[in-house]
Amino acid sequence: MKTIFSLLLMCFFFINCNSQSEIKPISTSELKVLLEKEDIQLLDVRTPEEIEQGFIKTAKFANFFEDDFFTDAAAKLDKSKPVYLYCRSGNRSSKSAKILQEKGYNVYNVLGGFNKWQQEN
Repeated sequence: MKTIFSLLLMCFFFINCNSQSEIKPISTSELKVLLEKEDIQLLDVRTPEEIEQGFIKTAKFANFFEDDFFTDAAAKLDKSKPVYLYCRSGNRSSKSAKILQEKGYNVYNVLGGFNKWQQEN
């Protein structure tokens, strides 16, 4: 009986952890269609130097490497709406998505980041 209870408890724990940590991906082509249809919250988490080389129109900016990243991002975002994140290649935006998700934001990570966006557009 203890074994069955322990097994059920572990299953419950892993199911809950997995559902909370999943970040929803979106391709750059899906993002382009979405941008044409709606006014979305798009957050660029690259450095100012990277942004000077180009960015996606309508994006808001919050440098992932800054100590006040979350405070800066939160000041620009509406928590009741989805947030679409991108960086250069997808690494920082994935990390940013985890931070925002832990704070209650509904987040999407743009796969391939700005590099992929430039290749396709």
